[in-house]
Amino acid sequence: PAQPGAGDRDSARLRPQAPDAACWVPAGGCSKPGWPPLLRTLVTLASEVLTWTSSSNRSREDSWLKSLFVRKVDPRKDAHSNLLAKKETSNLYKLQFHNVKPECLEAYNKICQEVLPKIHEDKHYPCTLVGTWNTWYGEQDQAVHLWRYEGGYPALTEVMNKLRENKEFLEFRKARSDMLLSRKNQLLLEFSFWNEPVPRSGPNIYELRSYQLRPGTMIEWGNYWARAIRFRQDGNEAVGGFFSQIGQLYMVHHLWAYRDLQTREDIRNAAWHKHGWEELVYYTVPLIQEMESRIMIPLKTSPLQ
Repeated sequence: PAQPGAGDRDSARLRPQAPDAACWVPAGGCSKPGWPPLLRTLVTLASEVLTWTSSSNRSREDSWLKSLFVRKVDPRKDAHSNLLAKKETSNLYKLQFHNVKPECLEAYNKICQEVLPKIHEDKHYPCTLVGTWNTWYGEQDQAVHLWRYEGGYPALTEVMNKLRENKEFLEFRKARSDMLLSRKNQLLLEFSFWNEPVPRSGPNIYELRSYQLRPGTMIEWGNYWARAIRFRQDGNEAVGGFFSQIGQLYMVHHLWAYRDLQTREDIRNAAWHKHGWEELVYYTVPLIQEMESRIMIPLKTSPLQ
């Protein structure tokens, strides 16, 4: 092919080249050495304007997005435990989760039904066994126990000290330890607007719905559910509502009783036909980080049947 002559090279130098897209990206501009001074100045100014505009837009977009997703929590002058818990009682609750070796579940249930009711019935222990269950749907081979301590933390301490002297309980605990894979517990208070958990006849299945809330939103949750609970009282399905004090924090547990799974489905669907329920769900869902549902079957000795 023919090589360009000197005239061609000179004319190429005099013709301004169209800036490529990459020249518009860096801050401060990007110009070709062969461009006339005026064009270089215009390119530099345009690049600075675009950089400033992009930064400004990003700032406005960030601010708008934060307004959607960052929840403003009103400052409080008291702990949410004092604002949400029942004032007329000083009850403390302990919720236990025991993950049992599958081959040991039957033996585990047997020793629990022999020992736990004795503590429940002994007047020297200021505590009550509210309910004891096996998980049916949810985490498998799991036992759940709910205790109430009448008198709060001093009652809990008193029970713990007495159990250390109870030989039968110490033997029970030793035998139990060989049957477990893991265990955890939480100390809870009950919401002031929920029912008091009281013994009930069966047969029932129980649902424990557990919610991990975003830190700082417990008051907001309580305000909404103080209104929402009235939509769920028609079938006497509400058993108790609790929030954590020690253990996994900002945890809420709602305990419900149903005759069977179909009754549960019917009652939950009926709530959506009540004016105001959908609004409360709409406002409480953003407060939740994680949620879990367990369907549980009570043991024969459970006060909640």
